[in-house]
Amino acid sequence: MSSTNTIEKHADLRAPIARVWRALSDSREFGSWFGVALETPFTPGKTCAGHITVKGYEHVRAEFHVDRVDPRTHTLVFRWRPYAIDPDYDYSKEPYTTVTLALSEIPTGTRLAITETGFDGIPAARRAKAFEMNGSGWEQQTVQIADYLAKQA
Repeated sequence: MSSTNTIEKHADLRAPIARVWRALSDSREFGSWFGVALETPFTPGKTCAGHITVKGYEHVRAEFHVDRVDPRTHTLVFRWRPYAIDPDYDYSKEPYTTVTLALSEIPTGTRLAITETGFDGIPAARRAKAFEMNGSGWEQQTVQIADYLAKQA
């Protein structure tokens, strides 16, 4: 279910919750399946950044402002500027959206719930495109993490 402000996706992954948590919370592993060469660990209160490694987007520097990395609840929360890919546009005055990646155990492995909220604060001129691109992007990321975990098994 989605509104114009929130994207919600989920994926049922055939891997134990501890393994999926490592793929989310370890910035190197996260970068491997997400497609970004992150330079530092995910640390609450810090920014973790790096260049996108996906062909055609190498010019994009992604910044993840980490709010929470909680191994007890298997939750990673960060803020970023959605679909900020134009090198000639200054996104610094735009608000962030908040991304929550949360894991729960299911009989077949682990459910990954993805929620990104805050699109109503994005300037109207790019809000619909950012919402559309991040919606399809999260759909692709569910496939990529599943493939990554399958190859690691």
